[in-house]
Amino acid sequence: MKLGTKGRYAVMALVDLAYYGKGKPLALTEIAARQALPIAYLEQLFVTLRQKGFVTSTRGQQGGYTLALDADAIRISEVLEAIGEPLKTTRCKRESDTGCLGVKGPCLTHALWAGLGRQMYQYLNGISLADVCERRVS
Repeated sequence: MKLGTKGRYAVMALVDLAYYGKGKPLALTEIAARQALPIAYLEQLFVTLRQKGFVTSTRGQQGGYTLALDADAIRISEVLEAIGEPLKTTRCKRESDTGCLGVKGPCLTHALWAGLGRQMYQYLNGISLADVCERRVS
């Protein structure tokens, strides 16, 4: 199991926006420079983040992106889900009748991996962008 760049970059960029933006629009070039992220990748991510209601965009010379919600209201788990990187620790699909191995029922280690997934979700769902900005993450 591995968290992909989409999820990591989206979280990094939103935390940067929450920390440095403070309600004023920030250009993606600023975020990209501070976080050492590719600008083209951020542009793609922010299209999705805007569509999902996490950010708003402002056009013009003083334009950029702002958070659409308060940083306390945005959970890390929600960002990962919105960007298309949900936490998945099992091989099978949730709606699958055939289980992990393509046969009826789950594999022997299914409960182990599913439990890990639940713990990870609970952890990330308990952390907001504001928590990261204010270094309240242990």
